[in-house]
Amino acid sequence: MKRLLLTGVALSVLPGLAFASCPGITMADMQGVAAGAYPQQYDLAEYEAAASCTMEFSGNPDAASLNGRIVGNPDLPSVTERLPSEPLVIVPYASIGRYGGQLDALSNATEAGTSDFLSTRHVNLVRYSDDLQTIVPNVAKSWEWNDDFTQLTFTLRAGHKWSDGAPFTSADVKFWHDNIMLDPNINETPKDYVLVGGEKMTVDAPDDVTVVFNLPAPKPGLLAHFATSYAQGFQPKHFLGQFHPDVNPEADSFAQSLGFENGYDAILAYYGNSDWTDTPSPLLSRPEIVDGLPKAVVPTLESFLTIADTTEGRHYVANPYFFMVDTTGQQLPYISEQDELYKNDNEVRILSVINGEVDYKAQSLQLASAPLLLENQEKGNYTVQLNPDIAFPTLSFNVTSEDPAKREVFGNVEFRRAMSIAIDRDQINEVAYFGQGKPVQYNGFSPLPDFMPAELETAWAQYDPDTAKQMLDAIGMADTDGDGMRELPNGDKLVLNLQFATQGAPGELAQLVAQNWTDVGVQTTVKEVTPDEYRSAQSSNQLDVMIWRKGQPLALHLGDNTYFVPPFDGYFDIRTGMLWAEYIESGGSAGVEPPAWVNEMIDDVNAFQSAPIGSPEQEALATKLATKMVDEMLFIGTVLAPSPLIHNNDLKNFTQFKTTSYEYYRTFPYLPQQWWLDE
Repeated sequence: MKRLLLTGVALSVLPGLAFASCPGITMADMQGVAAGAYPQQYDLAEYEAAASCTMEFSGNPDAASLNGRIVGNPDLPSVTERLPSEPLVIVPYASIGRYGGQLDALSNATEAGTSDFLSTRHVNLVRYSDDLQTIVPNVAKSWEWNDDFTQLTFTLRAGHKWSDGAPFTSADVKFWHDNIMLDPNINETPKDYVLVGGEKMTVDAPDDVTVVFNLPAPKPGLLAHFATSYAQGFQPKHFLGQFHPDVNPEADSFAQSLGFENGYDAILAYYGNSDWTDTPSPLLSRPEIVDGLPKAVVPTLESFLTIADTTEGRHYVANPYFFMVDTTGQQLPYISEQDELYKNDNEVRILSVINGEVDYKAQSLQLASAPLLLENQEKGNYTVQLNPDIAFPTLSFNVTSEDPAKREVFGNVEFRRAMSIAIDRDQINEVAYFGQGKPVQYNGFSPLPDFMPAELETAWAQYDPDTAKQMLDAIGMADTDGDGMRELPNGDKLVLNLQFATQGAPGELAQLVAQNWTDVGVQTTVKEVTPDEYRSAQSSNQLDVMIWRKGQPLALHLGDNTYFVPPFDGYFDIRTGMLWAEYIESGGSAGVEPPAWVNEMIDDVNAFQSAPIGSPEQEALATKLATKMVDEMLFIGTVLAPSPLIHNNDLKNFTQFKTTSYEYYRTFPYLPQQWWLDE
């Protein structure tokens, strides 16, 4: 693998040399320094008091040359001027790092599967620590709730700067909320996490470092949303605001002078029309005008930013204004550059890993590949972790199919239950997961909270093909033409085409489910497609049956009701009831009216989010939601199994993950900004 020269060794790791102004403590060796208020991190003043030191700051010696590759960035001031007055002090896991190097990674392609690599540079107002239990400061220095959880106040870090050196202030949070999230020209409908029970919040910015979220009803889980979501609660007003007509009266003319149609066209080119942070940048989407743009990409608070964007991949350099430092005062990240290649083919990805071409990979690695990955660890100079997962392959039928006869059958819960017990999960576990998994039913909560009854994980999950056949007979699905396969009750031929992508489910599982369903007389074929093809067909309501990973911990539901409101998940995941969603979003003017139980579930999830976290009231509502999800069998669970991830052995400060999953935003709890390359 190509690497850059590794330079800038911290004094605290060189034998025989004195420590820098503050001791280079690590989680492995705290050197007698007392832990801070939050795991693995300190405020600057807190650390200086605990370690009895005055921190002196240093930066990557290549920072100026890296900065010179960022379009529109001014010359760099000193590292002290680039950092906030109170940077976040990170305690590395095992060692103080060395600067330099290039992190090499693979993704499936933009929007098709890049979350594990996006998460290596991600920040948000807060995050979960690596215990996946404790919410800790991140971009925000601190937060405070009022007594009834209707007002959340964040305090930001004084002197914090965007990647172009412009001040980051509370105005950037208010701009994100008011002018991005609530502007229908950018987001057609507001996301749930900026709503409380369907009602809008307001955001105040009384001074540069204070942000106040005013909620129309209690929503204590709003904090958990910021701790888990890829959707960052801030955008650079100084840059995107110049294109927004509510901020700049000359927005359209300014945008037109740069080659855009108008201000909103410029915002969509830089930001996109969703909160997904991986939309193509102007480097790729507007190459004909990029040379005349003030910046090639939107400024960021993340640890790296894009300097090249092509159909083959992206390249990134370290953010010279990043707000974290290690315990010796070295500005993070240690690694200078990141390189991302797009490889959609699973076999090609695996070959790249075993050839030692990849420094970190989790997304789209399936347990079926684990033996080959384990066998080649030494050859590829990497380590495999097999960790518990949260999500698992889940199936769903299109209950709002455009075909009335299919809609009637798919909408019949007896059909869905029959198709669930027709699945041999034990066989799937043995064949697809080497017996390492656990047959489970989907109930909306994974892992199942202790306060819920265990049968929510097993209901309608037993293998009983004879009963499945009887249930299909009872709803009028008979073999009317004698070919051994059942027709719809109206006599129409039914062939389920199970389209899958390896990012969402292993091929072995899809094949076995198709065979199980065919065995009870419901003819099913299998076709592998790309993630983009799958998502496009699902979004346009074209699929009869969907399959993708699904499963959310309690923490996600605290701040986002998406999983209990049609279509019951987001664009990147498995959804059903697309026309129910259209009916709800349009206020009944379009789509198909959902059954009464759907509206009841919406009311229940809103009440759940307003209840005090951990209260008997909230637990009762959560159990009611899970029970309804199982009773209605909108989604059919299969097998929950461990998932692999790999990391190069030269990548240091890489820790054992609690879960190989997307749900806590992959590497976000594990502080990848502390990674460094030892070559």
